[in-house]
Amino acid sequence: MNDWTLPPYKFDDKEPPKKPGQGPTPAAPPPHDPWAPEAPLRDPFKFADSPQSPLSNTPPSSTPPPPPEEPFRADLKHHAAKKKARKWGWIWGVLLVSFLVGVLAAGGGAAYVWFKYLKDTPPLPSREALFAVNRAPGIRFEDRSGQVIATRGPRYGQRITVGSVPNYVPMAFLAAEDRRFYKHGAIDLQGIGRAAWINWRAGKTRQGASTLTQQLAKGLFLTPDRVVKRKLQEMLLAWKLEQVLTKDEILELYLNRIYFGAGTYGVDGAAQTYFDKPASQLTLSEAALLASLPKAPSRLALTNDMERALARSRLILANMRKEGWITAEQESRALDDTPRLSGLALQDEGDYGWVLDYATTEAVKIAGQNAPDLVVRLTIDPALQHEGAEVVRQTMATETTRSGATQAALLSLSADGAVRAMVGGTSYSESPFNRAVQAKRQPGSTFKPFIYAAAVEKGVLPTDVRVDEPIKFGDWAPANYSGGYRGPMTVEQALINSTNTVAVKLGKEAGGDAIGDLVRRFGITSLPPRPDLSVSLGSYEVNLLQLTSGFQVFQQGGVRLEPYVIESIITQDGRQIFQHLAPQAERRVYDISHASIMVKMMKKVVAEGTAKRAAFGRPAAGKTGTSQNWRDAWFVGFTPDYVTGVWVGNDDEKPMNKVVGGDIPASIWRRFMMTAHQPLAIRDFAWLLPDPAPQTTPDPRNGYYETLSAEFARAASELEAAARAAPPTPPEGQPAPQNLPY
Repeated sequence: MNDWTLPPYKFDDKEPPKKPGQGPTPAAPPPHDPWAPEAPLRDPFKFADSPQSPLSNTPPSSTPPPPPEEPFRADLKHHAAKKKARKWGWIWGVLLVSFLVGVLAAGGGAAYVWFKYLKDTPPLPSREALFAVNRAPGIRFEDRSGQVIATRGPRYGQRITVGSVPNYVPMAFLAAEDRRFYKHGAIDLQGIGRAAWINWRAGKTRQGASTLTQQLAKGLFLTPDRVVKRKLQEMLLAWKLEQVLTKDEILELYLNRIYFGAGTYGVDGAAQTYFDKPASQLTLSEAALLASLPKAPSRLALTNDMERALARSRLILANMRKEGWITAEQESRALDDTPRLSGLALQDEGDYGWVLDYATTEAVKIAGQNAPDLVVRLTIDPALQHEGAEVVRQTMATETTRSGATQAALLSLSADGAVRAMVGGTSYSESPFNRAVQAKRQPGSTFKPFIYAAAVEKGVLPTDVRVDEPIKFGDWAPANYSGGYRGPMTVEQALINSTNTVAVKLGKEAGGDAIGDLVRRFGITSLPPRPDLSVSLGSYEVNLLQLTSGFQVFQQGGVRLEPYVIESIITQDGRQIFQHLAPQAERRVYDISHASIMVKMMKKVVAEGTAKRAAFGRPAAGKTGTSQNWRDAWFVGFTPDYVTGVWVGNDDEKPMNKVVGGDIPASIWRRFMMTAHQPLAIRDFAWLLPDPAPQTTPDPRNGYYETLSAEFARAASELEAAARAAPPTPPEGQPAPQNLPY
């Protein structure tokens, strides 16, 4: 029986010492296997088998004798070492060169970014100066005659600390702007990744990733322009801020310097302005409401759009509850506690409110953020400002029900580019939003004069004939308001009647590059360098100020004048800072002969075309316009003395009841211009030139061929209409968007 309790068999791994003269040690025998069969005993009387003996029956050993040892070759060893050294030298050389190239590329890229984007980054002031840097000055405004209009100044309130206000006040701002403020550095890489993913999935920008420190840097030192340079500078300044300030100090600086609309800066200033109490007495609902404002202080200002600000404050309260900063019960009580505005917040600056908002921004641009208190004389004519506001207010009060329009704006420039009247809506106290400057809308056919002007530069004359007929470019088939076509007509007739098909043909002839170049020369900067063909019907958005200023180029015979609202700026101790001066050399952007052609055609638009309701017994020129589905109605016109533009519509872009530019806008324009011209003598455009003579004699057969072409076009239109199914009827009998005539 096997004994499994015995220890495992072990072999001695030590070799016996060699004796002098003893030969090489024989190879160690293989380990003994105790379970293998025993080898047969050797016969001591028998000679050992020898492989050399012919009498031996034992086969030769299968293991060959070891080969003879090769002689030592030092030269081969040296050659191998050199080869190995060369191989590693090449590898290290490649790695070194790659490293140097990477360092140079990184250094070059860093140098490029620095010199292109970061070199002119504003310097960071001292810690003590940060709470005073870029504080806007107080301003006393005067009209063009020197009479005081209003006194404005930023309201900052008292400086607060994080510990001097209830905890929910700073938490409300963190919930609104940067919930991970204490968990990241100056730049939130996790937030950037999250925002990039959300925006990529949405196909558009829906979420930003700026930290609270970045927002503070932008508000203190930079402009709000959404460009790469500003963003990189914002990141650099945010990093610098976090090197000199603690997180609590950055949050305090933010709370003391952020803008809340209505000329108010800082939490305490906003609490005093909106709720007539210090920041230390703010309720949770009031704190959340104030925290909703910095994202869009002008648009969400509590005096402008209380409902949207309240909606955002509810999201802020929900974020605070999710973070565990308030309880569900506190959230519920805050939702039930709707804040009430104080009387100070509701002060009315009358008809000058829109002008003062715009002029304040312009004055700070000129004098700087850290300027002393100022006296700013404006170009505003008080009589015209009052008349413009009254005409807009009275017209819209009587026309809103019929027209379905709730808002209007008016802007008037004198012949030197000075703003004489700026009316941004029907009531500044109800809505400070300046629709004359801040709103961008589609101008519709009001934009056609710029298309015609580009075509005239290409050699088109008013007497040239174009056929009003069905046209199609890809899937786009613009048609006329009436749905029919008039056949051959002159270019002048097409502008007078606002014929869409001819305008598109002229736009095609001029080309997108030429149109984009012309409107930039005329001062309209909101269009791309090469707009598509839909620009012929006014599809790109503009504001009333730029559109009206663009028409002034026609009034001035091709000379561009920069519109301005500030005549002079002095400090309150009498030191002059700014004085507007007329340009020493004219800025001609359009040939006077071409401008003469355009003005003569546009005069006929008022005298016998779509703007007949604007005529008031003086030489005047202009153009009506209506955007898609009657969302916007315009009339911009001019005399030798004034250029005035009028817009009518709804802030939410709701369609009106078929209001066109030749309707309410033309009526408002006429009433205002009659008042503006009462003290002025009647005069025409003295610089107009004779009409250019045709360079070729017209073929007497042209009339026949033009009539024949018109008949073919009419027949083709009728056959095409009969062949295809009737198009769906637009709601309430409205024509297709691209068919609007005015």
